[in-house]
Amino acid sequence: MLPNLSPASADALRTALQRVGYTTDGVRELLGPGAHSALARDEVVPALRAAAGPDDLAVLVRLLLLGTTEPDAAVTAVLAPLTPAAAAEAGLLRRDGDGWRAALDLRPYGDDSDGTEKAEWWVLSDLDLRRQDRDHVTGVGAASLTLAAATVRRPVGTLLDLGTGCGVQALHAGRHAARVTGTDLAPRALALARSTFALNGLDVELLEGPWLEPVAGRRFDQIVSNPPFVPGPPRIDYVYRDSGQGGDDALGALIRDLPGHLEPGGVAQLLGSWLHVEGEDWPDRVRSWLPDGVDAWILQREVADPALHVGTWQRDAGLDLASPTAREQAGGWLDWLERERVEGIGFGLITLRRTGGAPTVVFEDMAGAVDDPLGLEAQGWLDRVEWLRAHAADEALLGARLAVGPQVVLERYAEPGTGDDIGWTEVGAAVARLDGPRWRHEIDEPAVALLAGCRGDLALGELVELLSFAHDRPADELVAATLPAVREFVRHGLLVPVP
Repeated sequence: MLPNLSPASADALRTALQRVGYTTDGVRELLGPGAHSALARDEVVPALRAAAGPDDLAVLVRLLLLGTTEPDAAVTAVLAPLTPAAAAEAGLLRRDGDGWRAALDLRPYGDDSDGTEKAEWWVLSDLDLRRQDRDHVTGVGAASLTLAAATVRRPVGTLLDLGTGCGVQALHAGRHAARVTGTDLAPRALALARSTFALNGLDVELLEGPWLEPVAGRRFDQIVSNPPFVPGPPRIDYVYRDSGQGGDDALGALIRDLPGHLEPGGVAQLLGSWLHVEGEDWPDRVRSWLPDGVDAWILQREVADPALHVGTWQRDAGLDLASPTAREQAGGWLDWLERERVEGIGFGLITLRRTGGAPTVVFEDMAGAVDDPLGLEAQGWLDRVEWLRAHAADEALLGARLAVGPQVVLERYAEPGTGDDIGWTEVGAAVARLDGPRWRHEIDEPAVALLAGCRGDLALGELVELLSFAHDRPADELVAATLPAVREFVRHGLLVPVP
């Protein structure tokens, strides 16, 4: 039976959740920081101990988050005005002896990353005990959070959430898009998304079908997608992760097709994985998928060797890696990767923009954690690329006024002296950002002097003239050496244009 939370049941359930205080802050306060962190690691016992009391919020946390069976009387009281029978009819609960257990995962989820008032939602998804089912619908997982944090949040008219799953990206989209459309191949995913939107009082258009077929002929201001991107043999073990096409073929086809569904200037962002094949450069592989007329920022966050890749996704599916089934699956998967000469599997974020100008295509590696949401960086990258396009001519760039970014520092480093020299010998310098992705560039002394002069007062060309005089170097020589680096500094936000 597919979940089906009617409008009336959704209103009643929302009333109960609000009355009890079943919110992100409420649950965190009840559990305390230690148990709350343990629950995020799937360690349930500390949370069970913290939520052992008889109050309504504790009952609801045990019932909906911790998988316990709660007595009929307690469930009736805590869910009122929704009856347990109505909750069971909607697919949320199931009978367990004289009590009730959760049949779905229903958890609070919040977002305040954009600096405005915190948004609070409730998300319905499948329980982890169903994780090995082919049509399992995941909840708010690491991939969903990664994409949500990396998404550009400017106001737009229309937004498409391609492969919406339980609807996490569409929830975020409702904060900055006037009209949101979600698509999915899986009827179960759409049923859970529909119930999630009903519970949160949101109007989202939902369409069933594979990939972009449900929106054929339509264009959007923005597209976000957490597609089934896991490279492997051409089969579908789990709908949420497997495309049915071999390797990264499905991702390549999607990247080719997405720009045709964007309005001019429209932006698409998606997660993806691509193969590192023996004898090939991975940027060349991904570049071959890009159609004309598209700015592209391909940010590789990590690279896994084949064994780690297979083991990671088997654990994600809840498999016992020592079981015969898991061993057989892993063997077939690794055999396929070996036949395809795969040396590694890259994972990252893809940002595309439909443009009428000369496209900018950039590939970058950014390993390690990023403290700040990447959405602001993606938004800044798009703005800076557009500015650089307007200042593509050397004369235009030389006429611009630039300033060092507010979170940029100069680093100098030295090595211990040798022999009789007991001091330190300076060997280099770098300029770096302290926010966002912490971009860092090695620079020489003329570049140090140039950046020191970038305060927004003088045009870049005037600064180069002064630098030419100070270092007794021809101005043309400095221009040729300086402008490529300046463009990189601007693109990484180390230098910012001054109006």
